[in-house]
Amino acid sequence: MATRSLKLYSHAGGPNPWKVAIILNALSVPYENELMDFAVLKKEPFESINPNGRVPALEDPNTGVTVWESGACIDYLLETYDTSNKLHAKSGAQRWQEKSWAHFQTSGQGPYFGQRAWFVLYAPEPMEYCLKRYGDEIRRVIGVIDAHLKKSGKQFLCGDKATYADLMFMPWHWLLLTKPFINGEGFGKEWEEKYPVAWAWQERLEGMEAVKRAKEDRGKAMSKGH
Repeated sequence: MATRSLKLYSHAGGPNPWKVAIILNALSVPYENELMDFAVLKKEPFESINPNGRVPALEDPNTGVTVWESGACIDYLLETYDTSNKLHAKSGAQRWQEKSWAHFQTSGQGPYFGQRAWFVLYAPEPMEYCLKRYGDEIRRVIGVIDAHLKKSGKQFLCGDKATYADLMFMPWHWLLLTKPFINGEGFGKEWEEKYPVAWAWQERLEGMEAVKRAKEDRGKAMSKGH
């Protein structure tokens, strides 16, 4: 059990730190959210914390461990603080199903959603081919989840209980369903109509207290310009 608060290096706009925040919330691990400016990430002293010069990174004064990359931060939290297996299976087939979905999030959802966000928000001029490619990949990723949930008949990706694998998908969805609406303001309606099972899954997760708290904290941070 954590006796001192962990430090989560974060940024309001980027979804990846908020994946870690959701897991911290769900496990009731105390933490401080250190909101960083992008200008200081790719130089010291932060590069000694994360050589890649990005957030998130996580420091745990209870163990002396520093870890970076959102997936690694979450793995650390599960191993260190989820001793009752609240969010993950300890062994067996479900453990590997959870890992499979978690890797799909980091290798599939994150990069495709992120590229769409970059071309929408930062490209110096519209690039229709890129926008179409990554918009279609967003649909494909949601379609994979929708088809899986239909086939399994379960409420969540790995059964009838939400795990860390489900929760990891949430922050990138915020960019689809709230400003700046990276796949267009009407995409939420399209999602609900074309992928209703995945939409219901999303709604169940959005109702969880750990997700609501992280989303509220992100909104407050964004309003302050961090």
